[in-house]
Amino acid sequence: MTEINGVMMQYFQAYVSNDGTHWETLKNQVKDLADAGFTTLWLPPAFKGSEGIQDVGYTAYDLFDLGEFDQKGTVRTKYGTRDQYLAAIQAAQQQGMQVYADAVLSHKTGGDEAEVVEAIAEQMDDQQWAFRGVIPTGTIPSQVIKILSQFTFPGRNGKYSDLTWHGRHFDRVYHNLDKPGDSQRDRFTNRTLYRLKDKEFETDVDPRYCLQAFLTSCAIDTTHPKVQEELKQWGEWILDTTGVNGFRLDAIAHIQASFCIEWLTHLRRFANREVFAVGDYWADDVESLHEFIHQTNGQLSLFDVPLHYNFHRASRANGNFDMRRILNGSLMREQPSLAVTFVESHASQPLQLQESVVEPWFKPLAYALILLRREGYPCVFYADYYGAHYRDKGQDGKEHEVWLNAHRWLLDKFLYARQRFAYGAQYDYFDHPDCIGWTRLGNSPESKAMAVVMSDGAGGSKWMEVGRSNAVFRDITEHVAEPIRTNEHGWGDFCCNGGSVSVWVEGE
Repeated sequence: MTEINGVMMQYFQAYVSNDGTHWETLKNQVKDLADAGFTTLWLPPAFKGSEGIQDVGYTAYDLFDLGEFDQKGTVRTKYGTRDQYLAAIQAAQQQGMQVYADAVLSHKTGGDEAEVVEAIAEQMDDQQWAFRGVIPTGTIPSQVIKILSQFTFPGRNGKYSDLTWHGRHFDRVYHNLDKPGDSQRDRFTNRTLYRLKDKEFETDVDPRYCLQAFLTSCAIDTTHPKVQEELKQWGEWILDTTGVNGFRLDAIAHIQASFCIEWLTHLRRFANREVFAVGDYWADDVESLHEFIHQTNGQLSLFDVPLHYNFHRASRANGNFDMRRILNGSLMREQPSLAVTFVESHASQPLQLQESVVEPWFKPLAYALILLRREGYPCVFYADYYGAHYRDKGQDGKEHEVWLNAHRWLLDKFLYARQRFAYGAQYDYFDHPDCIGWTRLGNSPESKAMAVVMSDGAGGSKWMEVGRSNAVFRDITEHVAEPIRTNEHGWGDFCCNGGSVSVWVEGE
């Protein structure tokens, strides 16, 4: 069986402990993860963020500091030191796994010194019009503001790169130090952002998905020659330093599509090997994803955000979601070769900005859909595998306690089935509003078949073809104890319980 069914794990969640042990924990777990069937790890941003050891990494401060320099009150990052990071990557690759680094190329936060600049105040609600050029340049007067846009990285002192960042390297900011209310903390009440004078917005970005880019401090101007040079140099450096196999690109809705292509093409030529890339374009709108894929000539994959929202809506529909349409409007259905499918992520988990939870009862159904079908490159969320417990304030300003269930036992069953049975022809039976199923017939005479059936309502069964005459199938989820035998024509009546999924495999 030469075909390999790749599976990615997002090896972090937003509330991983900040005790600096994450890289060491990963190093100790890579063998178990590889044995379970994971082929790839997507690691969190490993560079220094503006909030020190509290920082998940997305308030990016210094891309060249992987936990090596005393900056932002700490040497290590939330996850550990540079040496621990490199050791964890090496350990994963020694187990035959690939590793993807998280790259934040759209913004910088936590400048070292203030700077006085000219800027034009714009209301975020008006941005769709401004982005489309409906507001002519020069019709709104500029004003002098003070911003934290000088990044000198004193702790690093020019090692690896001697570029210091200034206002000219950015095109928009969300803060004005002369107006303390203009802060990220007030982002839900104060809708003002500032476009730096003589800067234009990167107009090939869909305006509907740009607003949240400016919740960070300084949006990087990727049209600036020095910026382009620096980001390419960082890409070369991170490949040489870490040996990672690819990248997850953060917030690509806020980066010019043309620069994404230029950056990736440069790094692939530099490395002289395949460098995988998947972009985070957070839009519940498959047409916007298609447009970005068109703009980037299919040079990178995208997370299948619309599919995630289908799961979210189905999980909250109390069994009233039409399961025949669970894949509608998704990349998995419309552009499967470039779809990275997922159920949950750090962005969607409870109390995060893009909270869109998939309820626990539905997660086994959702994971079966991404792990046991032919289409897409599935990604399993760390907190869904290991569970999570944390407290934080929500958008309502109140503190909440959150428990996320560990689905490891069942996910391991799905991974086992994916590696041994999820091959060959796929026959779909999406013909009932509650109960749907599909079969995989294997890719050789020696391979074994599989049938998957699920329901978001009452239990049920489906006659499905598996191409195996008079064969015995058992449900590896153990939800249904009695085996099923196919008839002489290779068809069987495969069943599942209500609100559940069963995975029937041949000869187990």
